[in-house]
Amino acid sequence: MAIFLTKESKILVQGMTGAEGVKHTRRMLAAGTEVVGGVNPRKAGQNVAFDDRSVPVFGSVREGMEATGADVSVVFVPPAFAKAAVIEAADAGIGLAVVITEGIPVHDAVAFTSYAKDKGTRIIGPNCPGLISPGQSNAGIIPADITKPGRIGLVSKSGTLTYQLMYELRDIGFSSCVGIGGDPVIGTTHIDCLQAFEDDPDTELIVLIGEIGGDAEERAAAYIREHVTKPVVGYVAGFTAPEGRTMGHAGAIVSGSSGTAQAKKAALEAVGVRVGSTPTETARLALEAIGG
Repeated sequence: MAIFLTKESKILVQGMTGAEGVKHTRRMLAAGTEVVGGVNPRKAGQNVAFDDRSVPVFGSVREGMEATGADVSVVFVPPAFAKAAVIEAADAGIGLAVVITEGIPVHDAVAFTSYAKDKGTRIIGPNCPGLISPGQSNAGIIPADITKPGRIGLVSKSGTLTYQLMYELRDIGFSSCVGIGGDPVIGTTHIDCLQAFEDDPDTELIVLIGEIGGDAEERAAAYIREHVTKPVVGYVAGFTAPEGRTMGHAGAIVSGSSGTAQAKKAALEAVGVRVGSTPTETARLALEAIGG
């Protein structure tokens, strides 16, 4: 099993003909992902060659969905065009839009995440590495060859820590790994993933990675207390961050104890989550919890 993304998922890549789109579409195809088309109005009707595959380019998401049955979009367009791209995908009725683009203005993210929710489209991101169900499908930029299918579900704000935990726990493997992004406004939260992993019969352990700033991890802790029966292991990035400074990737402002790694660690531990002090210790705790 997997959450949000399976071997049946059919993927369109908005911005496939750009440099990043080409590079990561090639990687997704190599991982066995069913990429069925790209979207670029200026190059509609063309085909792009990827090793042993030729992928058609459509003029719109709707056209691509009608021609291929696609149900997932991966967005690699520049920040200025991301809002329009996501709204186009939502208007076409796409079920899942994975927004890799970073540097999207917050007011644009607010607008398109709200719009997509109203249309019934799930957003992963923005400013995220995407998600992978190892051995089934890979939507985004997560390396496909550092882990294998298994029993752990991973949800993370941090791309690089997603990769590190995937690698360190590769002997157990993962049902799905979801990089939700660290921007102030994101479409899918820790709580959304916790709920999905709780409902997934093949996920036995959940690993939750957070970052300083905001209260997402505290809200996740409250949700775990009320709704999650599976073991959860956590890590919070930013224990050494200086007080009062905006910390870039997470859009985090730390003031007093609010939003600090220590406060988040305490909230998680209060509901029974074992929290590592380093990513490697977190991996060790996960191995102990799952009996690996």
